[in-house]
Amino acid sequence: MQVNPQQLLDDGFIILPQVVPPEQLDSLRATYETIVERQHRIWAGELDWDVPVAMDYKPKQPRVVLSAVVDAATADTVDFSLHDHTLGVSRQLMQAPDAAPVGMFLMSNPATDHGPDPWHRDVVPDRLAPLRGLQADMLANAPGYVQWNIPLYDDDVLWVVPGSHRRANTAEEERLLTENARAPLPGGVQVRLKAGDGVVYSNLILHWPSDYSTKLRRTIHLGYRSFGGALYPYDTHFYWDLGFTKHLSPASRAQFERFAQLGAQERDRIETLFRAMLAKDAATFRETLALLHPGETGRMVAVVLLSKKAAQIRALKRPEIASLPRNDRAVAVGDQRVSLYLLEDLAGRFSPEETELLWQRFAPLDARLQDATAHPTPGFQGNESRYVSNEMPANFGVDDFITGWDESA
Repeated sequence: MQVNPQQLLDDGFIILPQVVPPEQLDSLRATYETIVERQHRIWAGELDWDVPVAMDYKPKQPRVVLSAVVDAATADTVDFSLHDHTLGVSRQLMQAPDAAPVGMFLMSNPATDHGPDPWHRDVVPDRLAPLRGLQADMLANAPGYVQWNIPLYDDDVLWVVPGSHRRANTAEEERLLTENARAPLPGGVQVRLKAGDGVVYSNLILHWPSDYSTKLRRTIHLGYRSFGGALYPYDTHFYWDLGFTKHLSPASRAQFERFAQLGAQERDRIETLFRAMLAKDAATFRETLALLHPGETGRMVAVVLLSKKAAQIRALKRPEIASLPRNDRAVAVGDQRVSLYLLEDLAGRFSPEETELLWQRFAPLDARLQDATAHPTPGFQGNESRYVSNEMPANFGVDDFITGWDESA
């Protein structure tokens, strides 16, 4: 399946017919139904499973994490995430030599009507770079992350505002979202999908889950990140570990092992970059940053994203957090419990003293990313934040960041 990457950059989403090959639709429906039944039994405490449930039960949108419940008889659900129509298209859109599934989910209907969720972008200011930086990076270097909805039955829950992935909210959108974030926005488009069709989109776009009703819903929800593209993606963790791949075919297992290897290589580079900062080795820092973010435009966005990771590993070193149970540690550092092992792998490479010194190197940048007088921006996720939602620090680039190391210990 061939797609036009420019269409995603222009509109923020692409609707594709028959992403699920017609001859596979009935079999995927049956297999996913087995998985839904299994997940509900786990949630009800009727069935033990060898992988912990990966996400909390959400009454308004029950969401199954495939890696947590798959077995050999249902492995075709995971295989579909490796299909040319999903992984292959994602790689084309991200214009990268490699891509990997970040998460593999199924969204299903709730038992009672919950109505619409708010309009939002999948941006949490505490954990990501400011929106305008992420957008400029994507437009200059191609996306580093794409998201999919692929319904097994007709689905029209999702709305989007075309082109909003390229800009901040308009003044009118700010007003309307403040007044009622659960109503249609001007220019909003309902994404009407037939069974087996798919929509792939940038999750920086303003989008709206318009109706969580009891109508039967079985919608595959996938996320993919790039490896080797022109930018450092803003979503880099996996909602899976290699343990689940024992249920897969040798060919599929080998692909996930490769994805894990690519992730490990990236963490090695991040360690090298952080150690260069500790040593105030500007040359190695620049060289490694260029490996993580080959595109010359937007490298400061990568530095901001790495500052967030440094903050997380610093938090993991605090005794009061390190002693918590796994789920509580994940909540404390703003990570997902199923992907915490990746962050802890990186944190384990540094002593508490090193993480504190590393944070001193990042502190001048972090201060520039904050504004105590800023008001929460509607359409962003997370709790009220002291971090700026939209704009990158003005007149502050990689050279300035490196110069700031001399101001730290």
